[in-house]
Amino acid sequence: MRVVTEELITDVKKLIIERLKLEEIAVDDIDTDAPLFGEGLGLDSIDALELVIGLEKEYGVSIPDAEVGRKVFQSVRTIAQYIIDNQGKEVAAADGAP
Repeated sequence: MRVVTEELITDVKKLIIERLKLEEIAVDDIDTDAPLFGEGLGLDSIDALELVIGLEKEYGVSIPDAEVGRKVFQSVRTIAQYIIDNQGKEVAAADGAP
């Protein structure tokens, strides 16, 4: 299992800020392990859809359903771990690789 790097954590935070147009928030303002929804950043379902699109465009990973989305979007760290665990899987599947 590959390890999440600080560089990827920072990149995910930048993606959140850019995709959701959170200009008033800096990368350092987002706690890596804080909840993204509810009491954390206070994101909603529209924000989640925007992040799904961003992850597909930037990292080539997709969120197949709402249940997976709830697990992935718990925090910045869980998003980064999902990217590490799933990046390139769809390409391999399309090529016929297991």
